Parts: sequence; C-alpha cells; structure tokens
Amino acid sequence: MNIEVNNLCKNFEEFKLDNVSIKVPKGKIVGLIGENGAGKTTMIKCILNVMYKDSGTVKLFDQEYDDILKDDIGVVFDNSFINESYNVKDLNLIMKNIYKNWDSKLFFKYIKDYKLPLKKEIKKLSSGMKKKLEIATALSHHPKLLILDEPTSGLDPVIRSEVLDMFQDFVYNNDNSILLSTHITSDLEHIADDIVFISEGKIIFDEPLKEIKEKYIILELTKEEFPDFDKNVIIRYKENRLDFLVLIDKKDMKKSYNKYIKNITTLDDIMLLYIRGVKCED
Repeated sequence: MNIEVNNLCKNFEEFKLDNVSIKVPKGKIVGLIGENGAGKTTMIKCILNVMYKDSGTVKLFDQEYDDILKDDIGVVFDNSFINESYNVKDLNLIMKNIYKNWDSKLFFKYIKDYKLPLKKEIKKLSSGMKKKLEIATALSHHPKLLILDEPTSGLDPVIRSEVLDMFQDFVYNNDNSILLSTHITSDLEHIADDIVFISEGKIIFDEPLKEIKEKYIILELTKEEFPDFDKNVIIRYKENRLDFLVLIDKKDMKKSYNKYIKNITTLDDIMLLYIRGVKCED
C-alpha cells in the first residue's frame, strides 16, 4: 500500500478533519473530490507531514513518514515553488542537490515538450506554464508516488489531455500510484480507479469509480411529480426553479422511473446532490 491513512483527525477553530481513513494501493489512481474547504488539502498536508495531525496514523510505503521518503514522492501543490525568481535552469541545479534520483535529461525533455522558456523567471510565467513546470519537476526524480493538488488547473484542454495521459503512463504496469485532488471531476472520470469524496471533514464515500457509476442515478422530476415519489429511496434531492433532481441507488430503480432519468450521471452531479441536496428526513 503506497498510502494508508487511518482515523486521521485535525482540529481547527471552525473546522475538523474527522476520523478520515483512505488507502492508495500500488498501481492505482485515487481521485479526491469535495467542495472548497472540505478538507482535501488539509488531508494532503497531513499525509506529507507538513501539517501536524492531532490523532490517527499515516503510512507511506508501509512505514511512517521519514525525510528519506521524499525521493519516492512527487508533489504538485497550488503555487508550490519556493522562490519564483529562479528560472528553469536554476531549478534544475537546485533539484539535483535535493533528489538523489534527479534526472536532468528527463526534466529538460518535459521542458521541451511543454515549450517552456529556459531563462525566464518563474514569476513571469503564465499560471498554465507554472503548472506544467510543477508537473515536470514532480516527475523528474522518478518517484513511486505522486500527490497532486489541482494539477490540471489553468491548463488548456489539449495540454490537460496530454498530462492525464502522462499520469496513466506513470501507473501503467508497475507499482506507482497517484493521489489526485481536483475540482475538474471530468478528468477523474477518464483516469481514476477509485474516488474518495470528502465533505465538511468527513468521508462521504470511498469506492471504485466503476462501482460509483453503476450505483448512482439521478432522476429529474417536475414539481407536480415530486410529492408522490417514494421518499424512502431518495438519498438526496435538490429543488430547482422548475424541477427536482433526485439521487437514488440503482438497486431501487423501477421501470416506472425510466421517464424521470436524467441523461448522464456524472461525479459533478453526485457531488452537487450530496453537498447542496437535502435528505428527506430533513
């Protein structure tokens, strides 16, 4: 197991990461989703030991965090560069002294592929260029595990697609794995094996993506149809101006519900219903 988190707690004045447990197996891409402030970045910082946890355990590669492990972990955080007055060549020299497996040849291949300038200061790069540079840096010391927080934000669709292909290649046919936190859930629908959904510091579900797609379905009911619908099968519902969206388990689906089916149920839809929706007993 490349990441194993058990009963992780972190308390703040107005927020609590509440007994969070997740696993990232070898050879898997695990997507981490949730609203802003749900606890995704807090969890990642605790995993990387850059934020102290109040209780619980975190293991990487079946052992507790140690500075030696940094050689096996590639990280992309939002605005993660320590000094933006550096340029790409400077960064290469610095990373050679930090990572024992730093591969300059591979790094400059990514720089060429991403069409990044060698001598321009990092602070003068566009947000998309900075993100590409962060990804190149994370991959260039041959890590076994990538921990990524919004790695594709700011990238155009073509580059995003190329980056997602790189992530799939990274885990293909070996023991590498990825924990990927993102708001772009459509990215995860293409590459993730498992999805962890966190809201208000608690895990809502942690399931294989295939099972999520097979389990949930969203129905669209008119204002007139909703009052007579069986409330016992509703997981969450949301009232809109003209209709109701209703989240149910497919095992509760009946032939008579076919007329209500929404076209495609996405991760975004499911997350929206859980976060913004209402339980019938509420």
